[in-house]
Amino acid sequence: MEAKQKKILIAVNDLVRVGGAELYTFDLIKAFATSESFEVEYFTFNKGLISKKIEEELQIPFMNQKKYDLIFATHNTTVKELFGLAPIIQICHGTILEPEQPSPLADYHIAISQEIADHLTKLGYPNEVVLNGIDIKIKRPLNPINKKLTSVLSLCQSEKANNKLQAICNKKGLRFKAYNKHKNPTTNIEQEINNFDMVVGIGRSVYDAMACGRPSLIYDNRGYNGNKADGYLRPENFAKYVKKNCSGRYLNRQYQENELIREFEKYNPEDGEKLRNIAVSHLNAYKMVDHLLNAANQLNWRNRLRKWKRLTNHARLVKHVYIYKKIYAFTKNEYFNRSHIDK
Repeated sequence: MEAKQKKILIAVNDLVRVGGAELYTFDLIKAFATSESFEVEYFTFNKGLISKKIEEELQIPFMNQKKYDLIFATHNTTVKELFGLAPIIQICHGTILEPEQPSPLADYHIAISQEIADHLTKLGYPNEVVLNGIDIKIKRPLNPINKKLTSVLSLCQSEKANNKLQAICNKKGLRFKAYNKHKNPTTNIEQEINNFDMVVGIGRSVYDAMACGRPSLIYDNRGYNGNKADGYLRPENFAKYVKKNCSGRYLNRQYQENELIREFEKYNPEDGEKLRNIAVSHLNAYKMVDHLLNAANQLNWRNRLRKWKRLTNHARLVKHVYIYKKIYAFTKNEYFNRSHIDK
């Protein structure tokens, strides 16, 4: 007798555009979908570029069932929306932005870095670290890199950062291109990465570059993060920088043009293969599926008790999910769906 497929729902607030959480969700869905043990669906409030890719390339449908065996939810907004459909494990991608904060409604929490895990622990949420998952089968080296640096791809989301990088490349005679998810997004970034020797960015941009065997420079100047850099990623430093999601917050340096030129000069083509091996060992989305499923073992009575204790400090949120949400579903009266109810 064949084992019954587990119904898995993977949720994220937004799938309109290219971004770290969105691409993480895509790779995670694909990793789950490769196993015949799971029936996978997805949920988002806002469909768009990435949801289209999920449906067309992976043939994964939007949520259409009333109950699931397990939900993996990125962003506290999705936890609140899906509460009651299954046990929920919230995957937390940051410590700064409000939607990335832990929801008291979730049954357990996953942190994608040690920095986030420490943040969750400080707030009283049991958790464990499962690093960013990358589809290492698609994101892989396709073209060799040059012995001497000839080209740079920026995945920075800041015009300030890209202008500095452009100026440096012009001075040094390097080919330069920038992909900013807010201006010229691409859903197949691995193809672009493979056309350059080195990649500049933070977070998932660095992990994608590593998977493609590219040396990387950890730097960006995002509004919420500021001018932050860990510098050129030597393979032996990955274990340190990944503790803060290769965000620039480990060394917490501010780079101007002179500092960036210095880091460019550290380029070593041999680092590309070493970084690829690290990505295969530590950032493999297909292995992450097993890690995430093992986290379901933490849905025990101790953590359930901790959850109920947390909820005693969130009376309005409890009223929303247990009372107002049901009344709204029955009456469609917008009063019971207003955001202030659960604040």
